[in-house]
Amino acid sequence: MALDPESVAFLQEKRYAVLATINEDGGPQQSVMWYELDGDHILMNTRRGRVKDRNLINDARASICIEDGYRYLAIYGKITTIDDQTIAHADILRLAMRYAEADSSEEQAKAMFSNQTRITLHLSIDRVDKHGFAE
Repeated sequence: MALDPESVAFLQEKRYAVLATINEDGGPQQSVMWYELDGDHILMNTRRGRVKDRNLINDARASICIEDGYRYLAIYGKITTIDDQTIAHADILRLAMRYAEADSSEEQAKAMFSNQTRITLHLSIDRVDKHGFAE
């Protein structure tokens, strides 16, 4: 699904996404995530073995909500997981640099994440609910 220019601009600003996955018992699980709009999907990254990772192995359906006061976008789709460590580590570094405040952030990110097994999450953009924007 193609996003309109207003939604693209909103997603390109530095905000946090709340990722919702489905627990084994059918209930929701939520995590605050770094994200980046990457072409026709949302890129995120996490450590292998977390609850969201285990949930996505069982059910790839997910959604994110990104808010700014009363304005928000809710995006629904399916997650494709990439576990190639070269790609996953490059992606977490890319996200860390997007959210960084300090000049030494690249070295800090490498030190923090280099010993972890990471996975990249690509959320397809199948449906978008948009609220609080000029229509």
